[in-house]
Amino acid sequence: MTTDLPCLLETTAPEPTLPIWPVRPDGLAARLDALPGPARAFAEQAGFTAEAQTLLLLPGDSGVAGALLGLGADPTPFAFGGLATRLPPSTAWHLEPGDYDPQTATLGYCLGAYHYADFKAPRRAPALLRKPVETNRAIAEAAATWMVRDLINTPANLLGPSELADAASRVALSGGASVQRIAGDALVERYPVLAAVGAGSTRAPVVVRIDWRGSTARDDSPLIALCGKGVVFDTGGYDLKPSAAMLRMKKDMGGAAQVLGVMRLVMELDLPVRLAVWVGCAENSISGAAMRPSDVLRSRHGLSIEVGNTDAEGRLLLCDLLAEASAAAPAMLIDYATLTGAARVALGPDLPALFCNDDTLASRFIAAANAVHDPVWRLPLWPGYASWLDSGVADLNSVASKPMAGAIVAALFLQRFVDAAVPWAHIDVYAWNDGARPGRPEGGEAQAMRAALQLIAECANAPLAERNAAVT
Repeated sequence: MTTDLPCLLETTAPEPTLPIWPVRPDGLAARLDALPGPARAFAEQAGFTAEAQTLLLLPGDSGVAGALLGLGADPTPFAFGGLATRLPPSTAWHLEPGDYDPQTATLGYCLGAYHYADFKAPRRAPALLRKPVETNRAIAEAAATWMVRDLINTPANLLGPSELADAASRVALSGGASVQRIAGDALVERYPVLAAVGAGSTRAPVVVRIDWRGSTARDDSPLIALCGKGVVFDTGGYDLKPSAAMLRMKKDMGGAAQVLGVMRLVMELDLPVRLAVWVGCAENSISGAAMRPSDVLRSRHGLSIEVGNTDAEGRLLLCDLLAEASAAAPAMLIDYATLTGAARVALGPDLPALFCNDDTLASRFIAAANAVHDPVWRLPLWPGYASWLDSGVADLNSVASKPMAGAIVAALFLQRFVDAAVPWAHIDVYAWNDGARPGRPEGGEAQAMRAALQLIAECANAPLAERNAAVT
């Protein structure tokens, strides 16, 4: 598994690099005093104040001699996220020491350097000198983010269920995991509800089941279970989406992409855990074979489900996977899904909704997310709304009888398939940037991926700083 990124220069690169001085307002005076007289005068006359996202190119005798980057009070990687798009193309740079964390800086620069280039000529981005060892984890996280973004940005005609399953298998095999690919009659028998979700498409559904163990993990090391929603395109089925709502539905496999990113990082850092991963790959289409509103499906768990709306397919795809994952009695079970528009109405695009059946796990997840600037926000599994899923013909309906609290009700549906003794976290993600911002190009996005990595490392009592040197 490689973490090489084209936006980085190896430390042995022969060409000289230009300096970037990251500076905060309280260190600006000292930084300016250390500059040559003409550069200092230029910065003062330009009114540079070191506020966040300000960049000033400094002139020299033969052109650009360096740059000042204002950090303001921003501690996040995104303080460095605009460098790759604002520095002159085809130039090479290095970061001078300052009041910042090298991991954070490298991650932010690499996140901002990403662009999806499968169908357009790549731009000539500036390059940053890679620091040895101390930034290896940041580079691994950036490479995983690029992978997640690439998967989400790939058009659905090129990324069907089979192709998404292929991608999952490649990531798993590159880390030494074992892979099962379940399709056809075996899938119908093992994951009947998921099979119904994909029945309307000519591109058959697939489940990829992955197992991995760290090189120092033992039989009693924590078992971490991950489940990802991989709906490669969602038409809404017979409850057809309006055309405008379909424009971004290639991103409906964003949950599966996040899971693959988490898995990749856990394997690359060789955390002392056992991983069990389920990636459900399907397309929600319309045909004579597609599920209909009011159909009743029998789940792997044994519960019967009335299909209240075919556009609520994500929870149906996940329920069989969660039931099987829960039966393995993991130390924690995490699922990712682009599940509800209601979560976006409540929290907007940047805050994934966290639902959790265990207060300790929820607190640890939030703390881990905050520590790595990869936020989540907890919403309640409010039991008072559980009756909204009652059905007159089945054990439960797939949608609520009331038009409120859609994200909560979806999570309550999923909870019915998870053993109460299993600590479980459900992450409802948007997986998309609607517009470009520093470090966050428009398009697919990894969300709560680095947070989960931090959480899993803490669960395994394996501080990531101690494993940084192991990443290559």
